[in-house]
Amino acid sequence: MVQAMSASRAISFRVFLSCLLALAASGVLAQTSVDDVHVTTRENTVSLASTAYPGSYASGGLIRTSVDLVLVPVTITDPLNRPVVGLAEDNFRLFENKKPQAIRHFSSEDAPVSLGIIMDTSGSMSDKIERARDAVTRFCEAANPEDEFFLITFSDEPRLAADFTPRPENVESELVGTHPKGRTALLDAIYMGLEKMRQARYARKALLIISDGGDNHSRYNLHDVKSAIKEADVMIYAVGTYDRYFPTMEEVMGPELLSDLAGPTGGQAFTLTNPNDMPDVARRIGIQLRHQYLLGYRPPSAIHDGQWHKISVKLSLSKQLPFLHIHARAGYYASAQ
Repeated sequence: MVQAMSASRAISFRVFLSCLLALAASGVLAQTSVDDVHVTTRENTVSLASTAYPGSYASGGLIRTSVDLVLVPVTITDPLNRPVVGLAEDNFRLFENKKPQAIRHFSSEDAPVSLGIIMDTSGSMSDKIERARDAVTRFCEAANPEDEFFLITFSDEPRLAADFTPRPENVESELVGTHPKGRTALLDAIYMGLEKMRQARYARKALLIISDGGDNHSRYNLHDVKSAIKEADVMIYAVGTYDRYFPTMEEVMGPELLSDLAGPTGGQAFTLTNPNDMPDVARRIGIQLRHQYLLGYRPPSAIHDGQWHKISVKLSLSKQLPFLHIHARAGYYASAQ
């Protein structure tokens, strides 16, 4: 017992020291490399090599309710939104409906992802489309070589521009010569993306949304899409670029809309006022997807009640590190059988 506590304190101290050194070297507000994954709790940083996950993970979604093991991907980031690597299993605490759960599986290795890119091509994107194309390229460059991609573009209605492909250049080529026009069917496009993910090859799934405004032309409403997101095992990342002075109510509500949709999935929404920042942010998202932890636990009594079960993840580290951020899925629906 004493040895375990000493080891935990030693890990926390090494994390704290690493953070101080990293922040001292870069400056909290300084521009730093998005590849600088700087916090470690072991002598060596975790190596990132493609690996196979347990059978229950490889054969289904991120949150599987038809098997004994529930698996939850978690991203930890620092104040500069860089992924934090090197944490150990005993640095995590996992809860279902506020009750602590024993972690039965832990992994921090890279694995392929099924990725859907949802691109706004409405009229308001006319002066931003070049940077949006660059953002897609940078996002794909940061991906695992084994990832698969599809592309949905949307204006008055969504369109599957590129079906699942392991070749990101196929997606990028579909955006060449795009001429933005029309209105913004954002919610319809997200709904289509979630449906397309049913055909995904890999267990880990994520949508990247690039848009400059809220919705003003969808058949599906916000409640429909939120319900679909809650039932899907798909992380949502969003890059929203907005003018400093919003000309429409839809654009005023755009940042809040994307944040509400992305947060509960374990993803993130980024609000930008300068379109030139899009490529860098998209690359950061790609890097985050390759630096996730996977926590697994056995739900109490293998419940099959068809109800929503809330999941929460906490860190067990030195109290001097309150600035690390946790991104994890909010919960899952148990199967009814």
